[in-house]
Amino acid sequence: MAAIATVPNYTPSLWVRLCHAIPRLDLTLQTRNSVFTPDSWEYQQTLLVLSSFSAIALVLSLLVILSFLIYYCCCRRGEGGRDAEEEEEDDDASGGQGYSGRKGRGICCVTWVSVAAVTLCCVAIGIGFYGNSEANDGMYQLTSSFLTANYTLASINLLVSDTMAGLQQSVSGPLTSMEEVFGGHKPALVPTRSCRRLSERVVSLLSNLTLGRGLIPITDGFYRANGSESIVGALTPAPPSVAPTLSPSANNIPAPFSPGWAANTLMVNEDYRWLSYVLLLLLDLVVCFFILLGLAKQARWLLILMTVLAWLALFLSWGSLGLETATVVALSDFCFDPNTFVLNSTHFNSRTSTEVLDYYLTCDRKMSSPFQQILTQSQRALSSIHSHLSSLERDALPRFPKAEKSLREVQQILNATEGNFHQLVALLNCRGLNKDYVDSLKGLCYDGMEGLLFLSLYSFLSALAFTAILCSLPGAWRSFHSDSEEYEDSDSESEDPFTSHQARRQTATGSQRGALPHFYSYQGAGWTPPFSSAPPLPTPNVSSNGSPGYENLPLSDRQSPPPSYSTLPAC
Repeated sequence: MAAIATVPNYTPSLWVRLCHAIPRLDLTLQTRNSVFTPDSWEYQQTLLVLSSFSAIALVLSLLVILSFLIYYCCCRRGEGGRDAEEEEEDDDASGGQGYSGRKGRGICCVTWVSVAAVTLCCVAIGIGFYGNSEANDGMYQLTSSFLTANYTLASINLLVSDTMAGLQQSVSGPLTSMEEVFGGHKPALVPTRSCRRLSERVVSLLSNLTLGRGLIPITDGFYRANGSESIVGALTPAPPSVAPTLSPSANNIPAPFSPGWAANTLMVNEDYRWLSYVLLLLLDLVVCFFILLGLAKQARWLLILMTVLAWLALFLSWGSLGLETATVVALSDFCFDPNTFVLNSTHFNSRTSTEVLDYYLTCDRKMSSPFQQILTQSQRALSSIHSHLSSLERDALPRFPKAEKSLREVQQILNATEGNFHQLVALLNCRGLNKDYVDSLKGLCYDGMEGLLFLSLYSFLSALAFTAILCSLPGAWRSFHSDSEEYEDSDSESEDPFTSHQARRQTATGSQRGALPHFYSYQGAGWTPPFSSAPPLPTPNVSSNGSPGYENLPLSDRQSPPPSYSTLPAC
């Protein structure tokens, strides 16, 4: 039967159609179709080619980072010697406070690039948390639908097994006793044997609704229940075919699909997936936080440590992007036409006919149930058994009162069987299982697809952010003062407590430019000391011997040199 591509109450989303329309190339760069066939090596090659784009992007990122490292390590070293004079003049102009000039502007630019990259990474982390939550919601809806379908199928198996066990009990117990009681009385013996044949007929018909593992066949076509195995046996996504064939346990024959097993497996894997993404997001968040802290504190060792972690985050981001790309494309291929894969997959139809699968996947009102004939024949057989028991109760019991107990037991079993049969008819209707199927598709193809797309965007943005961070961080922490420089500054401060930091900086700069005149080398009457911002002193009177006359000047206007350490009083 041709696959029906439409599912009631489900249409592929825009993202599914866009991702499904992506061209596919195999390893030989030949075009392939977009049909979801995960077991095909050609289809797996197309996914590998799409995933390889993230590897190419990783190589490009490494080349960009390497070029920036070469620039910082080699080119800036030569520029540093040529621009030292200009940086010193800029420092003098700024009064020794902070950075100004080319070096200050370079440090400011590198710092702001790092801050912008960290901000982009934080935005990507927020997108990642949202995408991880959406993907988890989709998987939760998928597993819930699987568990609901598994409960429905288990209920079908339980009702079938209970009905068959009750009829078998009536055949082997009360009906056999009634035949012994009636003996050679032919008018009573014929209806009793008809009840036996009809009960065996119903058992034979209902056996076509079981999987062959819930009930163990014995001799003469009779069955017995296998305890809990009749409830938790292997279940197919829809009731089995009208005439199933028990597959031998061979390694080359795929096992039938079980929604209960699939739900448990998906829940375990989803827990690991969710936790892995949370840890990755927390790693990115910690790296971004400590990078900002290192830039604020100018802690070189902290930035070096965060650079190493940023390398790890970069590789993880590009790697996760490759996995997410392949997963998104494969999921879009499945969600574009899910019925085709389900109908053609041997894991689903190994014990289920295509007609039954098509009935439950589409649930078209124009289609009749494939179990309609079995259910009709079983209902007629049960009605006939009721008629025979009524005739026996009316005609045979007055003559054979010993058969009354056995007859009541058969009637009681038949009433319970009819109750189970009505529940079985309701459960075999396509509406319940089709709703579970549609809910699973919506959870996987709507929320799950949206979550994977947001996770892909997170991986791409975080990879770009960490590339920019690794390009800018070496220039940032190389511009910071090292611990040895800070130690030398502290030693110089401890040598002369009366000299300010600005004066020491100017003195060091002046020593590199050349020897300055001595403090006591006066150039004239209006000479002012170097590096002094005080106004010029008034011209003193010159005495007859040529020495300046300071006697007539007030003490505050005299140019007396500062006291030396040798003239200070001892403490």
